[in-house]
Amino acid sequence: MNQNSLKTASLGIQHVLAMYAGAVIVPLIVGGALKLSVEQLTYLVSIDILMCGIATLLQVWRNRFFGIGLPVVLGCTFTAVGPMIAIGGQYGISAIYGSILVSGIFVVLVAKYFGMLVKFFPPVVTGSVVSVIGITLIPVAMNNMAGGVGSPDFGSVENISLAFGTLVFILLLFRFFKGFVRSVAILLGLVGGTIVSSFMGKVDFGAVGEASWFHMPQPFYFGTPTFELAAILTMILVAIVSLVESTGVYFALSDIVGKKVDEKDLANGYRAEGLAIVLGAIFNAFPYTTYSQNVGLVQLSGVKGKNVIYTAGAFLVILGLVPKIGALTTIIPSPVLGGAMIAMFGMVVAYGIKMLGKVDFSSQENLLIVACAVGMGLGVTAVPGIFAQMPESVRILTDNGIVVGSLTAIFLNIVFNVKPKAVGDKEKVTA
Repeated sequence: MNQNSLKTASLGIQHVLAMYAGAVIVPLIVGGALKLSVEQLTYLVSIDILMCGIATLLQVWRNRFFGIGLPVVLGCTFTAVGPMIAIGGQYGISAIYGSILVSGIFVVLVAKYFGMLVKFFPPVVTGSVVSVIGITLIPVAMNNMAGGVGSPDFGSVENISLAFGTLVFILLLFRFFKGFVRSVAILLGLVGGTIVSSFMGKVDFGAVGEASWFHMPQPFYFGTPTFELAAILTMILVAIVSLVESTGVYFALSDIVGKKVDEKDLANGYRAEGLAIVLGAIFNAFPYTTYSQNVGLVQLSGVKGKNVIYTAGAFLVILGLVPKIGALTTIIPSPVLGGAMIAMFGMVVAYGIKMLGKVDFSSQENLLIVACAVGMGLGVTAVPGIFAQMPESVRILTDNGIVVGSLTAIFLNIVFNVKPKAVGDKEKVTA
């Protein structure tokens, strides 16, 4: 291997490490919440890593139909975690993949026209949606910090100490290091917490020993998908939010690499994400989106070529074909996961607040949109039976706090910001 090849390989591995914690923690959370067996969880982690690689390759390979051709890495979106858990709990795991499949097809179909739909999803809408999703995830993190729902040592001093120890370690890495170490701080926190847990007798390596060295992806591993309207609406909203976020990443990368992005490039990028989501549904993985942490790594390294991302994608595909590597992540104890989740899910909330920071809050209308969206979303999450007496056709849209909050934000934005102002308002403005 010559020096250039070695450099490309090492930079590709850096990109894999930067997104690895985010890639594996999503299946661990969703699989844990859905009570999957160790074997099923190992498959979920492995197939997710594999699909991250395929999704990345689809995006970086620019052709007539898909791929934006920028050095972008794709991974499973955190925005989908809460909705997937809610859909799985209410309708079963088959409905999760039915909704992901339809949302992927939706993205492929609207890719060419998404620019015209963006006005319905300004920061006041997307910021509210992301904030509600992040806040609804926090209880999942807290339960894991305590040891996981139903664990005999729930809330023990050992569990709480491990969780906070992991969180503090991550915070210290952010405080005293810069650059690449910061980008892999969550991964280092998970590794460090697991090592400490092993000395406390809380790590079982049995799953690693039982896992095979090689497997092939299996379509519809968890069964034939089923289709529920509420679940589909939820996942389409998640996909739209992801597209809005991805648009920002595309423009950031185009600025870094000095390549102008036009409408056709954006449509190709959206279409590649849609194809990745469809494949995620078929092979029972996740919806996929651009990973912003890898954008920072492109800027940090100064290497802007696509070959590094092709290499990262190839590494992810290879890792995803080896279940033993996937099984290694399943041994992370719940309290360690919980400690990392607080930081990661807190960042989802913080990102939602950052999006809301672009909103003009001198406008009373925008304040009302956020207030009602967050209020309705959290209200239904905290009191899930509030609409239990409503007709089935209404409950489809009201049983999920994320759907209620999102639809509230979209509807109020149309009423206050998209529709023309009333005549009286115009007269006040001209006066």
